[in-house]
Amino acid sequence: MSSTVPRDVVVVGGGVAGLSAATFTARHGLDTLVVDSGESILRRNAHLENFPGFPAGVNARQLLDLLEEQATEAGAEHVTGTVERVTDTEDGFTVETDAGERYRSQYVVAATKNEVGYLDDVDGVDVIDRGKAFVDTDERGRTGVDGLYAAGRLAEKPHQAVVCAGHGAEVGVTILEDDDRPFYHDWVAPDGYFTDRGRDLPPGCEEVDDRERADREQQSLDVMRERFAEPHPDAQETHPSLEED
Repeated sequence: MSSTVPRDVVVVGGGVAGLSAATFTARHGLDTLVVDSGESILRRNAHLENFPGFPAGVNARQLLDLLEEQATEAGAEHVTGTVERVTDTEDGFTVETDAGERYRSQYVVAATKNEVGYLDDVDGVDVIDRGKAFVDTDERGRTGVDGLYAAGRLAEKPHQAVVCAGHGAEVGVTILEDDDRPFYHDWVAPDGYFTDRGRDLPPGCEEVDDRERADREQQSLDVMRERFAEPHPDAQETHPSLEED
């Protein structure tokens, strides 16, 4: 077995909830790792019709790719694997994968759809069985165990991509607050928006001048043209019960 690698945050699951959480924690200085089995249910979606900002819909696999790229740009690392066990320790958690990788982290975000077996060794997790398993949390995603959060569908959020993405972001911000990180909100403002009014720049905010704003907009346009120039290359996924042997 490999040595234990220290992290600040380990996110279990690379769907919209997990990637949104990781984007916020990584952007604000927490060493964040996403462990993704590649089994997000969103990959089964034929065409995502109700995600804000895409009036004609969007390929769900393309959306996941863009979310992963966004989390990576924010500073998060992404590895492919299945988390088999999370154990709580005196100084956080140990996370073990099916490949024998071990990570030590202060915070864990459980963002799988309904899989909870990897939490069996954590005392104090309240699992709700309604035919499918959910983790009991408060509205901000906190479980009964300090440092352990659940995001999205696993936290009983409605089974809609935008709701799960929003809750993942909320969990990420909650971790920043619980970690006592200086944070007002994540906002890139026009140059002088705060400082020209005699205000200090709030933590988590950034001011950019016209040239920087134009450069970022151009980069955004270039990325979106490239990503949407051709159909997504991945094949449509379906329910496992319909797959041929």
